[in-house]
Amino acid sequence: MGRTSTAHERLLDAACELLHDRGYSAVGVAEICARADVRKGSFYHFFASKQALTLAAVDAHWAVQQKVWRSVLGDAGEPPLEPPLERLRQLLEAQAAAQRADKAAGGSVRGCLLGNLALELSGQEREIQARLAAIFDEQAALVLGVLAEAAATEAVAADAETARALVAHLEGAVLLAKLADDPAGLDGLWPAVRRLVRAD
Repeated sequence: MGRTSTAHERLLDAACELLHDRGYSAVGVAEICARADVRKGSFYHFFASKQALTLAAVDAHWAVQQKVWRSVLGDAGEPPLEPPLERLRQLLEAQAAAQRADKAAGGSVRGCLLGNLALELSGQEREIQARLAAIFDEQAALVLGVLAEAAATEAVAADAETARALVAHLEGAVLLAKLADDPAGLDGLWPAVRRLVRAD
């Protein structure tokens, strides 16, 4: 029991990696436990089911990503240093850079864990789907805040539909980069988003 204090975190880390690599259906509890070096019996001390672990893994993944989004977009409690659209560009570039780094480290573009799960679990695992939808809503709300800032000085569409379209565009571009196994498909992300929000 010497490693009990880290077993929960190891299970989350293993689940995030395996779900990102192979998806929900292809990964079982036994494999997650083996990757985490946690006995299967101990798994149920922490999580009632694979679904419960997946929900916790989604939350853990978003907690890390949310810090990046808030830090770049300027919703981290400090006054932003860059103009709003510049911050939005930096966020998109950070997302593209993460996909390039993933390809360099693992040999393939794995895409977005959240987007991958949303696509795979469409019509099933309703609780996970609801959590993913709530996260995408959070992302759209963060984008909307930046668009509203930009609209004060630029010809930018600052409405919820545009913010959601921007998040959808980002997810779609990442999905296509995964399909092609080529992060270069994300190079034109910012010019396309500028056109989407009608910024001059």
